[in-house]
Amino acid sequence: MEKIDFVIMWVDGNDPKWQKERSKYNPDSNADGSIYRYRDFNLLKYWFRGVEKFAPWVNKIHFVTWGHVPDWLDTNNKKINIVRHEDFIPKEYLPTFNANTIELNLHRIKNLSDNFVLFNDDVYLIKKTKKSDFFYGNIPKDLAALNVHCPKKSLISQYFGINDVNIINEHFDFKSSIKNNLLKWLNIKNGSKNFRTICLLGCPRFPGFYQQHIANSYNKKTLQEVWEKEREILHNTCLNKFRTTVDVNQWLFKEWQIASGNFKPRSIKFGKSFYIDRDGIDKVNKKVTNYIKKQKGKIISINDGKMTEEDFFKIVADLEKSFNTTLSEKSSFEK
Repeated sequence: MEKIDFVIMWVDGNDPKWQKERSKYNPDSNADGSIYRYRDFNLLKYWFRGVEKFAPWVNKIHFVTWGHVPDWLDTNNKKINIVRHEDFIPKEYLPTFNANTIELNLHRIKNLSDNFVLFNDDVYLIKKTKKSDFFYGNIPKDLAALNVHCPKKSLISQYFGINDVNIINEHFDFKSSIKNNLLKWLNIKNGSKNFRTICLLGCPRFPGFYQQHIANSYNKKTLQEVWEKEREILHNTCLNKFRTTVDVNQWLFKEWQIASGNFKPRSIKFGKSFYIDRDGIDKVNKKVTNYIKKQKGKIISINDGKMTEEDFFKIVADLEKSFNTTLSEKSSFEK
């Protein structure tokens, strides 16, 4: 199996220089949804501890940043490559405060491996992993399931899925894609999500794709291919300094791989996402801490949401206690 790199995108929303730069392009501090999108849980050290303990096989970690780097991070570690936006994103798109712009250009990172896994900074490894959890040879591992989009004006990301699947339907025939990969779409590893797919098989086109919201496995060539075939829509997204309802995002690459059959099924039990806004802080806090302590899966995503300052500090403290049950030891990535 070829080498596999990890890519993690991080922003320090408390950096006054970043805040000043951002305000030049949009003085509304609440632009692009809520400012909590940029809030830092200060738990990044557990991401690095998780990688070192549970994925020691990783080739390189590309740490993508606007320019700031945590004070505690040892940038001299041989596995770390600090990548600033200007290092790989075309100048015409900079500066950017749009995560979609960053995602769409990751294939331009110098020396990025052909197979890589993309993490957001709220996605953590909490149990031992193998290369084969992310790739089967050079084929990405993923979960394929159909879904319907239920957009809400205040949830900008809901529009990305609609925009992405519009493009997928221009390039792939729904019926043929399902038929040619039936045992991937209807697979025991998909668990209950098989029922979603079965219920939507009568659709004339792809209605949407279920997103697990964990780390995603990509072939770099997929990003290059989509840019070749749909440059205009990707270019227009990248021109937006902030996320908009007409954007596409990294899910387009993920769905492209699935629609083309370029993936191998991965168990739904591999990881889980939790949403503070959707499920409420008390419910999420209890479930998240339990999931981490008991290592119910190999990976977890904790999506931030609206909460009081008191609740924020409480959940951060509880998460830190939970992570310390398995990741209390300092990693070589820390000074």
